[in-house]
Amino acid sequence: MRRVAAAVCAVALVPITLGSFVTTLKAGMAFADWPSSDGHNMLLYPWLRDLRHTDKFVEHGHRLAGVLIGLLSILLVVVAWRYEKRRWIRFYSLGILVAVIAQGLLGGARVLMNRQTLAMLHSMTGALFFTFCLMLMVLTSRFWQSLRTQRDTRISTVSWATLMILPLAVGGQYCLGSAFRHLHTMLHEHIAGAVIVTVLAVSASVSLWRSDSQSLRRCGQLLACSLSFQIFLGLGSYVTRLGYPDLGYVATSGSLSQSIVCSLHTVGGMFLLGSSVICSSAVYILHRDGRLDGMKMMPNLAAVPYRRLDELRSPSLMAGAPVNSSERGAV
Repeated sequence: MRRVAAAVCAVALVPITLGSFVTTLKAGMAFADWPSSDGHNMLLYPWLRDLRHTDKFVEHGHRLAGVLIGLLSILLVVVAWRYEKRRWIRFYSLGILVAVIAQGLLGGARVLMNRQTLAMLHSMTGALFFTFCLMLMVLTSRFWQSLRTQRDTRISTVSWATLMILPLAVGGQYCLGSAFRHLHTMLHEHIAGAVIVTVLAVSASVSLWRSDSQSLRRCGQLLACSLSFQIFLGLGSYVTRLGYPDLGYVATSGSLSQSIVCSLHTVGGMFLLGSSVICSSAVYILHRDGRLDGMKMMPNLAAVPYRRLDELRSPSLMAGAPVNSSERGAV
């Protein structure tokens, strides 16, 4: 099960990466039909003859990669229902297959209706799908099994809240980036979101690095690497897309550097989203199991009884005498 889940996660990168190249090269409408390609059966189309036509080569490669991940998802369901004892993992694998089918239908609708909004939605759901696959790989790994046996005393309530908010911030930032790539808007909002995500991710990484748990420290390393990679690609995307006049650099539309850097920036955003979800899930599970001892030291205000104002004015209470039943307040 672990091997098949890892294979699904790795193969999912192929259609996602090719899809980001499709967006960068504006090749989403290289074929006006779907599921056929220029009237040919998708599996029988002479794909390798389109090496001179980059748009058709990349778009049809994206379609074939979608077929591949679909077949592998079917294998994942078969293996899960045959060998996996945990029932929720079985349904999780079934959810991945349903997500693959939905993703394919959404991509087909984008072609048939020729809507950029559907292309943007296809990109955003692709990021969610990759995160879905990445979490399955983690949940079936030995890393997750060892995590459930560890404790931590250094994760505070503020750190826990930061880690819970981080996936939402990264997801929102990815949506802003998709709006800029497909609709050519929200650039300043995307830059501002990058600053917010960086602050949250750095704070979360430092908290995880200081943890007593070896698994949480590894999560912090993963998050820091994903963030560094994404910041580097983000700066590269800005320069190759918009240029840098102060240094005399002029951006060239459709250049090789622009295509590679901007496409990898999209993939890096998916990795950052997946990393943040892994870190948040790990901390949440330890908190749910009562293994975050640092949070146990915080007072639980919801469990502290309180008295009504008229009771505080009671002469017996002010004198330090025991409170009788008629003066006892609601809790």
